[in-house]
Amino acid sequence: MASGCRAVKRESVPFPVAMVLVNCRPMNFLLQKRILLGVCGGIAAYKSAELVRRLRAVGAAVRVVMTPAATGFVAARTFQALSGERVWSDWSDDRTGMDHIELARWADLIVIAPASADTLARLAQGRANDLLGAVCLASTAPLAVAPAMNQAMWGNAATRHNVALLRERNVQVWGPAEGEQACGESGLGRMLEPDALVRAVAASFSSARLAGVRVVVTAGPTREAIDPVRFISNRSSGKMGYAVAQAARDAGAKVSLVSGPVALEAPDGVARTMVESAQQMLEAVLAEVAAGCDLFIAAAAVADYRPVRPATRKIKKQTDCTTLELQPAPDILATVAALKNRPFCVGFAAETEQLQRHAQKKRLGKGVEMIAANRVGKDLGFETDQNELLLVWEGGSELLAMDVKTRLARRLIERIADLYRNTTKYRGLSQDHAENSA
Repeated sequence: MASGCRAVKRESVPFPVAMVLVNCRPMNFLLQKRILLGVCGGIAAYKSAELVRRLRAVGAAVRVVMTPAATGFVAARTFQALSGERVWSDWSDDRTGMDHIELARWADLIVIAPASADTLARLAQGRANDLLGAVCLASTAPLAVAPAMNQAMWGNAATRHNVALLRERNVQVWGPAEGEQACGESGLGRMLEPDALVRAVAASFSSARLAGVRVVVTAGPTREAIDPVRFISNRSSGKMGYAVAQAARDAGAKVSLVSGPVALEAPDGVARTMVESAQQMLEAVLAEVAAGCDLFIAAAAVADYRPVRPATRKIKKQTDCTTLELQPAPDILATVAALKNRPFCVGFAAETEQLQRHAQKKRLGKGVEMIAANRVGKDLGFETDQNELLLVWEGGSELLAMDVKTRLARRLIERIADLYRNTTKYRGLSQDHAENSA
């Protein structure tokens, strides 16, 4: 095992592969993030090709939208080769008439680099007469611009006004840098170098909403043995729970993930314990809570029932009917919520009907601060890359609309962080964590 990694066997968890693995690679906030890169006309457009290459190298997916002026500096084919995706440059590339809307929905972040003075003015005015402007208006993703222009253009009052207006709308402005320019002049106006932009993109996905908070997340299904070769389980892929663990990590939390059997890798910087049954998951969770836990998020699809007496040998097929006696499996969320010095608790609820009613009933029945409920069934919830969540808490509820699970998880963590820090019992603890991690 590489130096700096640690693997600790959990003796209290009898599953043969119950290991905690802390990934020792540098924390990668860009893995599987979806970056939409807008490229405007200007000599700095050649740097954007290197930016695409570097973003891809750290695991981000990149799609490129060029303005017509940009194609005069760098060919669209260059960006297509580097991104591995088709490139959009004008309305003729919108084959269905709705492609630009899908592109807007796809992005986790829109970065315009280089951003010309003309594009900054168009964004400030909210214009949509080119493809890039329309995508920006149609997207709810954060927007960042990396200005690149002549130093006099950057200093012009009109440009300064447009930039100030964009900042008021929460558009991130990265740069410009100072130095020699292609026109022979020197001053502010150079686009930031690709490595600086990659760092800025990565930082935009990291927040301090849960700085220093110790979070335990459960994910995936459990397997309840019938005999040595058969078990009771469910359709959970673990994708939502893993996305939640990653989002909590990105929010500055120290995250431990207790996972049932899944075909997913642990997020960088997250300690993962692999288990199989509900009992093993309970024991692993209680061990993590005892070691220190401020926030518990139960996203795993834990079995409700397990066989009373699992067979020690394979049960042979019979010609007549057979009966399997079941008993309730351990209720992990309720057990943690009943602890004397328990953490702040968030549970998940998978329902096929009456979402609000069942979510509130589960929240009250288990005595937790929040329930995140989602519909399950055909093409919903399990085994998909998208989800929709109804959040319920004391005195409120909110629907998080259908989205890819990675983005949905970040929105969920933001809501959890709000409730966590505004709950009287945890407010002082939250402030202490924030001060200690500052």
